[in-house]
Amino acid sequence: MKTLAEMAVEVLGTADGRAKTALSHAHAASWRAARAAGKPLAIGRASPPDHPARPAAPALLDPRDVPRRKAGSRQGRVAMLHAVAHIELNAVDLHWDIIARFTETPMPAGFYDDWVKAADEESKHFNLLCDCLEAHGSSYGAMPAHAGMWQAASDTAQDLMGRLAVVPMVLEARGLDVTPNMIALFEKAGDRQTVDALNVIYAEEVSHVAYGSKWFHFLCGRHELDPRVVFHDLVRRYFHGLLKPPFNEEKRAEAGLPPDFYWPLTEEQRAV
Repeated sequence: MKTLAEMAVEVLGTADGRAKTALSHAHAASWRAARAAGKPLAIGRASPPDHPARPAAPALLDPRDVPRRKAGSRQGRVAMLHAVAHIELNAVDLHWDIIARFTETPMPAGFYDDWVKAADEESKHFNLLCDCLEAHGSSYGAMPAHAGMWQAASDTAQDLMGRLAVVPMVLEARGLDVTPNMIALFEKAGDRQTVDALNVIYAEEVSHVAYGSKWFHFLCGRHELDPRVVFHDLVRRYFHGLLKPPFNEEKRAEAGLPPDFYWPLTEEQRAV
């Protein structure tokens, strides 16, 4: 029987997006079934790759070289869908990576429950967006994509608290800020399929940010550290740039992120 860490590495080593997410769903189901039967899988140890396997397309470009398209045009909306699909595929790998990479840090079984569930949901999100792209006559890989998506994982490969601070609590929290406007854009265009997909993603991403906040606070409590102070230190160390308002304060609060965590990291506050 494979360990959970070995399953995670299998997902990370699968290149094709649809195949990666199918394996992700299968391994998540195996984890849940074993837990429900009272025979949980061993966490184990494994060696995750420095970078997950990726398909030959899309071409990965420096962010400055990714073509800009008008969001209000049909082509611009398809490009936006492609960009979000790319983010979701990276999120699948990020959540399996946190499972495989930090097994030397003893964590409760609930930690693994949360990240398996998040990886399973991100797999669903990627497939929903691929379905939307195909409905528009496109597909994942048809356009170039952002090459820097794995940078946060590389920067925090040796720091579990840094990973929790930067990936769910900064990057995924940003999704809570921008998704309502995306939903409104596709509603205006009458694209019901995409609106429905984005509403699913929006609802479930709150939980992913909450998992990051929960386990970040857990580790701070274990080491008797002030979570706000540690969060600010880690984000300044690992995040390349400043946090940019406007913030979705309601959804961030629902996910366990109070304003005094993120407002001090904005340009406006640093200038004071």
